[in-house]
Amino acid sequence: MDTDWIIEGLAKSAAQNHKPQEGDYIKDGLLYCGKCHTPKQCEVAFDGRIIKPYCMCRCETENYEREKEESRVRERMQRVDRMRRTGFPDSEMREWTFANDDGKDAKTMAAMRRYVEKFPQMLENGTGLMLYGNVGSGKSFAAACIANALIENGTPCLMTNFQRIVNELSNGFSGKQEYIDSLQNFDLLIIDDFATERRTEYMTEQVTEVIDARYRSKLPLIVTTNINPRDLMAADGIGEQRIYSRIMDMCVPVAFNGCDRRRSDYAARTAAAKGLLGQEARDWNRPMSLEALQPKWALMLQHPWEGWKANLRGQAYPAGKE
Repeated sequence: MDTDWIIEGLAKSAAQNHKPQEGDYIKDGLLYCGKCHTPKQCEVAFDGRIIKPYCMCRCETENYEREKEESRVRERMQRVDRMRRTGFPDSEMREWTFANDDGKDAKTMAAMRRYVEKFPQMLENGTGLMLYGNVGSGKSFAAACIANALIENGTPCLMTNFQRIVNELSNGFSGKQEYIDSLQNFDLLIIDDFATERRTEYMTEQVTEVIDARYRSKLPLIVTTNINPRDLMAADGIGEQRIYSRIMDMCVPVAFNGCDRRRSDYAARTAAAKGLLGQEARDWNRPMSLEALQPKWALMLQHPWEGWKANLRGQAYPAGKE
């Protein structure tokens, strides 16, 4: 078989794609890189002949590996960003991470970190969490921290609530079962503010189907709620009892006993705004003194009957009372 034309074609193609750069030189009949001083050609025996195809020198190999790694990191960041956008309909929650934790409930948040570390076992066993406590105690923040950490590791998660799920179903989704099945594409499903939605027969039916589908798939579920497990299990309706029984079977209860962080955050924002406006910050947790009120209202509080009578008559306050 005449292979000369094949060899010549390969040689021409290689020469066109690997033109010598400034500083390159010939040594022992091979082209060498003028920067790293490693060969850009090698000798290969082919069909009884020695050919010298071009190859990457050391610095070209390093550049190639670096560009490949940069491309891999870039693709990963883009994939994580897409997962975050999909997993958090509420964009604010994308910033709720363990790195942004204020450390006020270190023991409970350490347990949340361990859940992330042990998630492969949790996924295998279908083990979820029920985060319960008072309003503003950090339940939603903790759940979002878990989801963000898992997404960072490439695990698909969705954090939503039943009102949003029902809205999706009501807005003409192609099929209810198709939508419910799509929720199983997420290794972790988080239902925020569970049992606070307005319950109707239709709502209860949708909640039941979503929870049942998750239960049958043996996939982890995290719910956050203001209601403690004992009160959930005391529900009257058969439908609700079935839902809560499923949740208690799937989820490990974790109590959040912290103070209302939203109120604290509001107080801090108010104080900062007052400072910018040059006004004294008001501590709404302390009762206002009479001296801080306008004299008219202070007197009315001190002497309500005389004050209101005088105010209705449009007269001055009684002597000695001003």
